[in-house]
Amino acid sequence: MEVLRPQLVRIGGRIYRKNPVQEQTYQHEEEDEDFYQGFVECAEEPCDAYEVVQTQQGFRCTVKAPSLLYKHIVGKRGDTRKKLEVETKTSISIPKPGQEGEIVITGQHRSGVISARTRIDVLLLTFRRKQPFTHFLAFFLNEAEVQERFLKFQEEVLEKCSMDHGVDSTIFQNPKKLHLTIGMLVLLSEQEIQQTCEMLQRCKEEFIDDISGGKPLEVEMAGIEYMNDDPGMVDVLYAKVHMKDGSNRLQELVDRVLERFQASGLIVKEWNSVKLHATVMNTLFRKDPNAV
Repeated sequence: MEVLRPQLVRIGGRIYRKNPVQEQTYQHEEEDEDFYQGFVECAEEPCDAYEVVQTQQGFRCTVKAPSLLYKHIVGKRGDTRKKLEVETKTSISIPKPGQEGEIVITGQHRSGVISARTRIDVLLLTFRRKQPFTHFLAFFLNEAEVQERFLKFQEEVLEKCSMDHGVDSTIFQNPKKLHLTIGMLVLLSEQEIQQTCEMLQRCKEEFIDDISGGKPLEVEMAGIEYMNDDPGMVDVLYAKVHMKDGSNRLQELVDRVLERFQASGLIVKEWNSVKLHATVMNTLFRKDPNAV
């Protein structure tokens, strides 16, 4: 993260900069694979969130995870897994690299199995958050009329502002990529992609059709805002989007989709509501013409 371009957080209608936090580095931490953040215990109170099965040998619990994250549970030279097993008095079986499957935790004591499962969940969540986004949920706004008016907007801006610092044709959105983002996802396996498709279908059946009345929602792009609290440090300019009939149906729809995906863990919860906007200019496009 660049110091002069920190992450922005919207709270109560205002936008604040989120300054980077210096993370503590441990002496034996060479790379991410050595990271181990644990000590989350369920031993003293029942943890009903996990399905723990009693067997003839003790107790057993399974964890579904994409194979790309297995290495973070194993750690360098297997150190992370060994530490987990010793501290929780369990045995942890992890599929080989490249093979999809389940992580299996077994042990003599239910509390130890639950403790191991909890710590593995923390590791998986931590390293999932470190992965770059792979997909995003969005409505496309690239109808022919919208593209035509966007190009006219671009032409007028360049005609009037081409001499202004930082304004050039490369920072405009590709008119074919105009969209309304609902949320960003990290999908690390075909199973997770399929899970996302199935969840979208359930959203359609359970509430999208009811909200939309089974018909396309007619929206209007009107008005320009900047994504910053300082007009002198603007990187993103976006068009505001709202329903033509003045209703709140679009906001309700996207918020419920976001809520459903956050509850599933496919989208990390950062916001309680979707900010309806369509990016029209972004300085990142200058660095990466393929950015969305």
